[in-house]
Amino acid sequence: MSRKVQIPFWSLCAAMVFSAAVPLSGCSKVPRHYVRMAEPDTTLTMLVDHPEQYRGKVVMLGGVLIEEQEDEQYLWLRVKNRPLDQDHMPRRPPTQDGTEAGSYWLLVEKKEKLPPKYKQWARMTVVGRVMEGMQSDAEPVLSL
Repeated sequence: MSRKVQIPFWSLCAAMVFSAAVPLSGCSKVPRHYVRMAEPDTTLTMLVDHPEQYRGKVVMLGGVLIEEQEDEQYLWLRVKNRPLDQDHMPRRPPTQDGTEAGSYWLLVEKKEKLPPKYKQWARMTVVGRVMEGMQSDAEPVLSL
């Protein structure tokens, strides 16, 4: 897989949060300061159709983890998109076709930044900075 991502230093210092919906303990709320940081009402379709408009900006997306790759510097997490509802909780897209049913990548500088049980999350809400460049097949990349 080719990675065409230019990673400016400032973007690696971006603030992020994962908020997982855990079946037994209920749903975690996204802290208000992360909601304020993110571009309001951003969707995966908007990121794919107008990447230049969101490059360098903080966005909030939902999803489920579907793939993980690690190289010398970074952990790459591929996330199947789950659009967020009004409470910032991930939900299934209305159809399984189209951009909203697609996926995106999360770039994590160090695996230690993630909670230990992140692989067991059923759903997650991600706040990250949109990176310059895209992963294969025009999938956006967010930096955590």
